[in-house]
Amino acid sequence: MVLVPAARPYLLVPWSVPPLSVPPLSVPPWSVLPTSKSPFLVGKKEDEKISADNQRFMREVIQDKYRNKSPIKSSELDIAKTEWDPKTKRSGVIARNIGVYHMWQKDGTKVICTLLHVLDNHVIRYIPPEEYVTTLMGAKHFKNRKPLGCLVVGAEATNPEKFTRQYCNLFAEAGLMPKKRLARFIITPNAALPPCTPITAGHFVIGQAVDVYGKTIDYGFQGVVKRWGFKGGPASHGATKFHRRGGTIGTGRDKARVWPGTKMPGHMGSERRYARGLKIMRINMKYNVIYVKGTVPGPTNSIVQIFDTLLPLRKLKEAPPHPTYFPPEDGTLVEEDILDPSLHPFGSPSISV
Repeated sequence: MVLVPAARPYLLVPWSVPPLSVPPLSVPPWSVLPTSKSPFLVGKKEDEKISADNQRFMREVIQDKYRNKSPIKSSELDIAKTEWDPKTKRSGVIARNIGVYHMWQKDGTKVICTLLHVLDNHVIRYIPPEEYVTTLMGAKHFKNRKPLGCLVVGAEATNPEKFTRQYCNLFAEAGLMPKKRLARFIITPNAALPPCTPITAGHFVIGQAVDVYGKTIDYGFQGVVKRWGFKGGPASHGATKFHRRGGTIGTGRDKARVWPGTKMPGHMGSERRYARGLKIMRINMKYNVIYVKGTVPGPTNSIVQIFDTLLPLRKLKEAPPHPTYFPPEDGTLVEEDILDPSLHPFGSPSISV
């Protein structure tokens, strides 16, 4: 006779168990409508199934209706004409990292560039300095400094049926469709823009240094070799289970505890970081793509923010498009593809005899 042990019953994990040490998602609970897959709507009837042809037709109608176009022309915007000075802080843009591309200079040097696609950016709201300093973020940011204004920019227009009424009301003043992405940029009053103003890739110029703000790649829990670049233990000579360990973290006398800041295994990535001083090598005005020299934080298809650099030695010395660039009303482009003078233009011969 063979005795088979009885199966143990499943244990229910209580909600009081603390979650993993992963940074929480900063998504407002009122920005997205709850769907039928939500655990809070268990037992409710699901929507009737729609055929694939009808779903395709609905997507085409939504794309045609909410196409990335500004509801008003640039000539109709009431923008105060102000002069640019080196202390001016302009607005930034919201872009998507679409990959890495290699380019070559005229001397044959290869340059690694990151392609940043500027999405359909529109100004949602401008908050003056005297009003922004009374908010929670403004009071914290300008505690001992002169307050500045705040410009709210949105990108990626989408179907308003996917969001709540409270979220859609944020775009009522600008007269725009709800945006998937929102960002705040600290600006000076002379760089303020009225609501509904479009911002394109022409907001920047060739050779300009910009700062890119994004979220790094989430690698999860990693050891000290991958997280901090430790050498690890020896691979031979009697080493047992010590190949990728971190070694001692202190003695029993002066360091009889784990000191704060000790490099140990833990969660790696998924942090907000800045890449400062990246040079713009190429701008495609037709597709709103900016080529920056180097790499930016975040994986491919991640959302980043681009704005004028804060490095004192790389700031703009000549006036850029101020307060922003406005394309011609007839729809023509002054120049479709703008290259840095040091780059080799594609299509032209590399050797002349």
